[in-house]
Order: sequence, then C-alpha cells, then structure tokens
Amino acid sequence: NGTADEVRFTGGERYAELVRALPKQLRGPEESATRMPLFQRLFTPVGELTVSIWTDTVAAMFILGSAVRGAQMKLGRHAGVSPAAIVHQIDRMGVMATPIITLMSFLIGAIIAQQGAFQLRSFGAEIFVVDLVGILQLREIGVLLTAIMIAGRSGSAITAEIGSMKMREEVDALKVMGLSPVGVLVFPRLVALTIVLPLLTIIANFAALAGAAMVAWTYSDITIPTFLARLQEAVDFSSVAAGMIKAPFMALIIGVVAAVEGLKVGGSAESLGRRVTSSVVKSIFVVILIDGLFAMFYAAIDF
Repeated sequence: NGTADEVRFTGGERYAELVRALPKQLRGPEESATRMPLFQRLFTPVGELTVSIWTDTVAAMFILGSAVRGAQMKLGRHAGVSPAAIVHQIDRMGVMATPIITLMSFLIGAIIAQQGAFQLRSFGAEIFVVDLVGILQLREIGVLLTAIMIAGRSGSAITAEIGSMKMREEVDALKVMGLSPVGVLVFPRLVALTIVLPLLTIIANFAALAGAAMVAWTYSDITIPTFLARLQEAVDFSSVAAGMIKAPFMALIIGVVAAVEGLKVGGSAESLGRRVTSSVVKSIFVVILIDGLFAMFYAAIDF
C-alpha cells in the first residue's frame, strides 16, 4: 500500500529477511530516507579508500609471497616451474609488443628532438639537443613509457584472463586439484614480465635515439657521426643504469596489480570490465609514483 513513489511492506515478518537481503537501491524509503550526519558523509569515502588501499597492499604481498613460495615448493617436489608457460608469456608480452613499442619510441624520440632543436635554435645551441634526448630518454622516458604501454597492453590482458577464469570457476577447480592458483597462473606471468620489460626498454631506447638522430639530421643538419660523438660525451653509464634498474620493479608492480584485480572479479561481465579498467589505472599510477620515488632516491645519492 502507499502512493506511487512510496513502498511499504505489510503482512508480518515473513519476508523481513528477504527484504534485508535486497540491494540498497530496492529496499524502499525506510533505509534510504535516513540521512547520514555531515561528518560521516565527508569521511566515509576517505575511510573506504584507506581500507581499499590496505586491502590491495595485503593482497599484493600475499601474491608476491605465494609466487615465491609456490615456486620453491614446486622445485622441492621436483616438479619445477613450467618453462613452456614462461616462454609462451614472453612471446605474448614481449615479442608481440615489440612493433608498437618500437614505433611509439621512435616517434617520441623524434618529437623530443624536434621540439628541443626548435627551442635551442634561438640560443645557437642546437647541438645540445643530443644531450637532451640522450639523458631524458635513457634515464626517464624510455622505461616509463614502455611500462605504461605494457600496463595498458599486458596488464589488462592478465586481469582479463585471470578474471574470466575466476568467473568460470577455473580458479576454484585449481584449488580443488591441490594446485596453487598463484603458482600456476600468476608466477609465469610475473617472471615473463620481469624478463620482458628490461628488454623492451632497451629496444625503446635504441628506437628513440634513432628517431632523434634522423630528426637532428634533417631538421638541424647534425650528421649521424656528430650525433653519435656528442651522445657518447653526454651519456655515461649511470644514465643507462638509472633507467634499467627501474624496469624489473615496474614489471613486478604491473604483474601484481593485474593479478590482484583479476582475482577480485565477481560473476558478472560488468565486474570483469570494471576490474580491467581499475587494473590499468592503478598500474599506471603506481608506475609513475615509483618513477618519482626513484628520481628522488637518485637525487639523494647523486646518481
């Protein structure tokens, strides 16, 4: 009984449990009409975000520990980690990603060189565009953009694969068979990402320097031998090492975040899409955060 926009349940408590089990949007005005205090409305999202960050951190530590422990247990039982699974993931995440990484890095290097030469021309210092491209690409841009591309390409794929297995209850089937889902599904992908990302970073650096050399040659009349000689003077081992050290850490972050989001998938396609989106956003955010922390660490130790 009630008006058109009001719903009331009468007839005893037979259906009380059923009504309480309904989603909040379907319960009626009794629950929705009560407004929370201002303090609670302001700080509830903050508390939920804090709990979510803590839950994700615990889940990430669990996956890292389970991956390492799972590998040790397999080696202890003389079963070992399947090399075929790791090689397959390397092929999917690394070999198949090489063309897009190469093209993107080539264009980025060319754009940086063109803009740098355009700005330095007014100072008569176009030759220093080689220093700009070399240091910026090797220390920061190369590994960062490669990690972002891998997070969008391979991280989303990991979340979608594990999430679809979770929806089809294949993860539960692995547990019933006595296998660790983390050891079977996550560990090969983590190893593959850790191997692939540094290699793709090297390819990206070469492609970006090639693009910068071509633009410097055509736009600023800096010949290839002059470019290489100046690059050798501007770049030292620390510039190369500063970028390469970041790559394995970023690979682990991408793999762990993708696995955590994949294992959160519920039973609906909407949940899968939401988790894939969340995986990409969180991976890119944490990768950029780690890059900033490395930059502060390098500045502190003068590296």
